[in-house]
Formats: sequence, structure tokens, C-alpha cells
Amino acid sequence: MSGYRYLDPTALASVKNLSLVARGVVEGSITGLHASPYKGFSVEFAEHREYVPGDDPRHLDYTMLARTERLYIKQYEEETNMRVRILLDASASMNYSSGNRLTKFSYGAHLAATLAYLMTRQQDAVGLTVFDTAIRLDCPSRSSPQHFHEMMEQLETIQPAHQTQVAEVLNLLADRFKKRNLIVLISDLYDDPELVLRSLCHFRYRKHELIVFHVLDRSELEFPFDESMAFYDLETNERMKIDPTAVRGGYLEAMGEFLAKYKSGCAEQNIDYVAVDTSIPYDFMLSRYLNKRSRL
Repeated sequence: MSGYRYLDPTALASVKNLSLVARGVVEGSITGLHASPYKGFSVEFAEHREYVPGDDPRHLDYTMLARTERLYIKQYEEETNMRVRILLDASASMNYSSGNRLTKFSYGAHLAATLAYLMTRQQDAVGLTVFDTAIRLDCPSRSSPQHFHEMMEQLETIQPAHQTQVAEVLNLLADRFKKRNLIVLISDLYDDPELVLRSLCHFRYRKHELIVFHVLDRSELEFPFDESMAFYDLETNERMKIDPTAVRGGYLEAMGEFLAKYKSGCAEQNIDYVAVDTSIPYDFMLSRYLNKRSRL
């Protein structure tokens, strides 16, 4: 698999044998990876996909066969192991990078693309929503390779911009997703933790399962600066000259509290919280997480 900016064949090779399995009951009907409350197929047709050996021939579309001389399966709305919705933060703060590392947005986009690839390969329906103060990209959940191709192409058009309104957007989305989803949030979470955690609780109230990848640059975590310099806020354009040695203690204490609030708040709501340092390759981080999740 190549040709996409955010999909690295080398990274895919390191995660290709892994899977992301739902921990709870999901609204799907393919036998295999996930527990499902449904039997058979629903009556709501969604799309076609090419026949693969092992598919039930009862669901072949003979009209398509006559027109194209190729075998297609009618895929229905509930014919999926799991619905996955990836929510990717594209606010201006995600455009930060120190050294030669990926920006937080680029790191998150690579992570989103890799997860979408794994979900599509599992025949799970995956959708992608990119947001800042509002929704910038909203691809519905589908499981076809063509849909994956379209998502990757659209993802490549996104440039981080605007300020952050994580909690407000999440509350909006929680009201929109009517059926159970596995929600994967990829963000630096630079918003009021109390408000963000409340919005995540909104998803849990609606029976969604959640994974939060909290993406931060190593410099944000360690504040390694020594000399006086001007710091530039990517979202507000504010500049401030400070002496790092004078504020390091207070900064690290505030960052520790910020992270602890998210970690404990997610634990209380049974949400997977994954602290992500962009200096660690995303495929290594993802492999480690998926292996740990499968053991649990």
C-alpha cells in the first residue's frame, strides 16, 4: 500500500498482523473479531464490495454480475464488525514541532491513516472527521477500499489552522453519531480539561467506546529551553519573551497537572487514554498499544 502521504509502507509492515478489537458489543453482523447483537443482514442497503472467497453467495448481486461480469456482494448498513470514527484535531497548535520531528498534526494524520487502513482490512466501517473550531472534513463510515482511498486523498488537503474548541466540537459530534461507534480521538487536547472530559462523558452516555491519543511534542513535555527567547502562540499569534529557567518549574508542574487530569478523568469513564510523545515513532507506539489492548 503506497502513494498516500500519510501511509508509510514500512510502518504498515510493523502493524499489519495486529487488529483493533471492540471490547463491548458493537452494532454489526460479520462473524469474527467483534461480539454483535445482530443475526443476519439488515434491510438497509449501503454499498457494494467485491466478492472474496468465503462470502455467503446468497448476498451476491446478480444484476451487477450481468452488467459487469464481476462478482459483487451487497453490503448492508449493519454488515460490519464495528463502526470506527476517527476524530483528528487540526487546530493551529497541532502544527508545532521541535527539531526534525513530525508536527503533531502530521504525526496524528499518519496515526489516523494507519488505523483507517487496519480497520478497512478488518472490513470494519471507518469514518474520518477533522476539526478545529468547527468540522473541516467529515467522511462517513464505510468499509470499501474506494472509500479508504477517498479519505486519504481528502486528508492530504487539510492544513492546521484556527484556534481550539475541542469540547464544543466533541459535544456536537456526540449528538450526531446515533449508532454505537468506537471513537478514536487524536488531539493535543489544548482546551479546558473539565469541559473536554465532560464531552467525552457525553459519548460514553450514548454507549460509544473511546480511545484518546493525547499527542504532544517532547519539548512540550520537558521544556528543555535554556536561553531567553520569544515564544509564539500558534493559535492566538501572541508573542511573549521569557526566561525559560525562571518559569520551567511552574510550567512542568502545570503540564503534570494537565496530563494527570486527563489520565484520571478518562480512567473514571473507562476510556483508553494513551499519552503520545511525537519523538516515539507512531508505528512503534501503535504496535505497543494494540498489543497491550489485545492482552486486556
